[in-house]
Amino acid sequence: MRSPRRRLRSSREVLTAGFAAVRTEHQLPVEFSPEVLAEAERAADGSGGALTPGAVAAGRRDMRDVPFVTLDPVGSTDLDQAMHLARAGTGYRVTYAIADTAAFVAPGGPLDTATRERATTVYCPDTRVPLHPVALSEAAASLLPGQERPAVVWSFGLEEDGAVRDVHVERALVRSTAQLDYPTTQRRLDAGAGPDDVVTLLAEIGTRRAALERARGGVSLARPEQEVVDAPDGGWSLAFRASLPVEDHNAQVSLLTGMAAAELMVGAGVGILRTMPAASPDAVATLRRQARALDVPWPADQGYGDMLAGLDRGRPGAAAFLAAATGLFRGAAWTAFEGAPPADHVHGAIAAPYAHVTAPLRRLVDRFGLEICLAAQAGRPVPDWVRSALPTLGSRMAAGAARAASVDRACTDLVEAAVLAPRVGQVFDGVALDERTVQLHEPAVIARLEEKGLPEGEPVRVRLLSADVAKRSVQFRVEH
Repeated sequence: MRSPRRRLRSSREVLTAGFAAVRTEHQLPVEFSPEVLAEAERAADGSGGALTPGAVAAGRRDMRDVPFVTLDPVGSTDLDQAMHLARAGTGYRVTYAIADTAAFVAPGGPLDTATRERATTVYCPDTRVPLHPVALSEAAASLLPGQERPAVVWSFGLEEDGAVRDVHVERALVRSTAQLDYPTTQRRLDAGAGPDDVVTLLAEIGTRRAALERARGGVSLARPEQEVVDAPDGGWSLAFRASLPVEDHNAQVSLLTGMAAAELMVGAGVGILRTMPAASPDAVATLRRQARALDVPWPADQGYGDMLAGLDRGRPGAAAFLAAATGLFRGAAWTAFEGAPPADHVHGAIAAPYAHVTAPLRRLVDRFGLEICLAAQAGRPVPDWVRSALPTLGSRMAAGAARAASVDRACTDLVEAAVLAPRVGQVFDGVALDERTVQLHEPAVIARLEEKGLPEGEPVRVRLLSADVAKRSVQFRVEH
């Protein structure tokens, strides 16, 4: 029996300096220029941007009486989405408000230029490097509770099974009534909330939408993620964290919106889609062979979406199988088009056309996608500032996402080295994800070995040979 998991602590000063070095190494623009900050402040107080005191009279629907709520990780302040859920006959009515960043960012101005260069918010263990100045992203544009905010509001009528009956998108003025977080909301769900409680409705809608996803061939891996987390001493540690069910339900509302956005774009003959090739028959056949080798049950008549949804993640070999399953889908991109949609315009993992429109505070492309959808809904031309950005928007997003991923990996490597440094020479238990990669039980480290030949899916023991904080590297050897 394994001993209780210990939290390994590291020097806060060393790690803080290391995180700063990572940001410098990856040329992450931490500070905004004075011109950008000044524009953001003017937009935040209503003297700049597109938001005016007469926002409702200027064409925004007044939806301040709708009791929206937000649902995010604990402590979040950059709140992109707020929802209101209700029963409608045997089905549902989903009203989904998205922060309207276009109300604050003037096309062609310093703020617009800065966001195009950044492309995405980057989260580091010690800080976040936001897409927009905090005067907007964590204040004036964020859907904070009790505050009037401009929003792009989607309204969906859903059938009993979660299928879309009708959809509408428009600009509005909203006021969130509560800021919910995932752990607390999950506890409410587990305790048995009332039938019309937002968490009950979210679980029902999320479950039905997930069933539709599997039916059309979509898949959600729900693989536990390696995270850098706060340690009790004020430093940082590592953990493997699986998403809570309420997070998965919430994600289905975002997916619903992204699919509706893609449909509007395709119908309008202009847009930018999030695309990914479908899993090839050869890749699925290879995964089936790996399932057999790992003794993971997979009936011949069961699709990979249903199989992954029902996988017992506690059984031996499951971690290695999930690691292998990530190889089903490669080549994600943001694909812009005018006229006919691209030949490969479906997102393979979702098994439907899909677009990013639900996180404009944190992701550049969403501001443009929302404008396209609003124009398509209203039957008017897409603004020139949106059309002119489309040819380079996909490459900007790809570069920004790649930089964010590299920063995240470097920060995680740094913490791995720091928490392991006091334990050089010790032997650790783990599981082989493939012939060269081992996932330790404790601490939450995923390490790649120099030698090959690990028994995939099997328990292994490895000895820590070195942990170099300066180089952000660790080295293990298999114990035979």
